[in-house]
Amino acid sequence: MTFQALLVSKDDEAAAILTPVLSGFGLTAVCCGYPDALCQLTEQKFDAVIVDFDDPHSAALVLQNVHQSSPGNHIVTVALLSDKAKVRNVVGEGANFVLYKPLSQPQAEASLRAATALIKRERRGSFRVPVQAPIQLKVQDSPEIEGILLDLSETGMDVLAAHPLCPSSAISSRFILPGTSSEIEVRGEIAWANPNGQAGIHFVDPSESVRTTLKTWVGANASELPPLEPEPLTQCKLTDLSLGGCYVETESPFPEHSAVTLTLKAEGLQVQSEGTVRVMHPGFGMGIEFPSHTEARAQVTGFIEFLTSRPGATPELQITPRALTAGEKPVESPAPSTDEMGDPLLDLLRRHESLSQDEFLQELRQQRSSEVASA
Repeated sequence: MTFQALLVSKDDEAAAILTPVLSGFGLTAVCCGYPDALCQLTEQKFDAVIVDFDDPHSAALVLQNVHQSSPGNHIVTVALLSDKAKVRNVVGEGANFVLYKPLSQPQAEASLRAATALIKRERRGSFRVPVQAPIQLKVQDSPEIEGILLDLSETGMDVLAAHPLCPSSAISSRFILPGTSSEIEVRGEIAWANPNGQAGIHFVDPSESVRTTLKTWVGANASELPPLEPEPLTQCKLTDLSLGGCYVETESPFPEHSAVTLTLKAEGLQVQSEGTVRVMHPGFGMGIEFPSHTEARAQVTGFIEFLTSRPGATPELQITPRALTAGEKPVESPAPSTDEMGDPLLDLLRRHESLSQDEFLQELRQQRSSEVASA
């Protein structure tokens, strides 16, 4: 399966470095300037868009058109940036990844490795199987309505509802998986909707059993094979861990708001936890928040207690992307629970936007020193 990347830049040297790196990851690069990029986005389908911020206004316009052309937000975006102080600006404009100029081949390979893993995950997650099946839909406090399931993937579905639906609304659904006797119940968010009742729904935090069932069903019923699962990120170091989150040093961090699965190992013990990337420092690391529900926290608690009881144990970590955006909106953090109020690492992750990378890392180091001193 081939992947396409649009490279928008007037920098020939950057293009000369990126084109072979992209090719090595299985992406064909289409290179153009800023004016042509807008036409390319309407005429072709791209899995990734790389845009040079040497012209900030034109670059921001390209990213704006990327998100308009992909309502489901399945296109991975990468910014080329000369001024590191502007990283928060370009992330705010919609860039998932940032490459600092002047580029080097190792730097490009490290960042694009993570980007490629997300591209494969997004292509697999959006790989839809056409169906015709009844479905029951319920939007928040409204009465349940009937609809028709039009297509289904691991991460979402298209439906035709009896009444028009509103984009961004939370919705729950239940249906019999076509060709089986299994009833699926899953919550979601309406990604887009038409006046005739047709809508696209993105699943939000499905259970592990539902996720496994959908993955198996899609693989068995697809007319062609979906893309392979991305390889987990193994070149990473767990430096900070608490009940609510962790910080990981890696040259290949995933973007803010992306959903990941962490596999933690130490001396024969292995636990898994889902997480949401809260802060991404290009080429250096990322901070990940764990879910607040009891099962996830119990897994992390057990791992922390295991490490505490074995002072010399060195944890190993693998991180696999689940989705470019988690099933939650990037809004203000919820009010902390009683347990979270005593978690300085989680607090730091949630207020990272007010800090530069240097300020964040300095506070992180101070937290480590305080923990060592108290121990």
